[in-house]
Amino acid sequence: MNQDDFNAYCQSLAHTTHVVQWGDADVWKIGGKFFAMAGGHDDNPAAPRVTFKVSDIAWEMYREAAGVRPAPYMASRGMKWLQRTHADAINDEDLRDLIKESYGLVARGLTKKLQRELGLLA
Repeated sequence: MNQDDFNAYCQSLAHTTHVVQWGDADVWKIGGKFFAMAGGHDDNPAAPRVTFKVSDIAWEMYREAAGVRPAPYMASRGMKWLQRTHADAINDEDLRDLIKESYGLVARGLTKKLQRELGLLA
């Protein structure tokens, strides 16, 4: 997944907003809260580093996998965020699933009022 594919996928998720921050990183948010970021493609411009929040199960599955690491800053504060550092570590389909899971985890953490305003609650 290159940077353009990452941005197109995140944009396809409902109620997302995009900002460029922390240098040149594309940061995607739901309700003002960060759920995915791509940037810092030192070793392969076609495959940026992608950072996302994960469930407890995904944390256990991926945190020690080759080409994946606990996300700098976030994981050091006890949060379960991962960063894919190498394109071969997680294929594009699985990466999309993990980004969507991150979106859902962050969306469920928003206030009920904001979830209602965004149409996330029935």
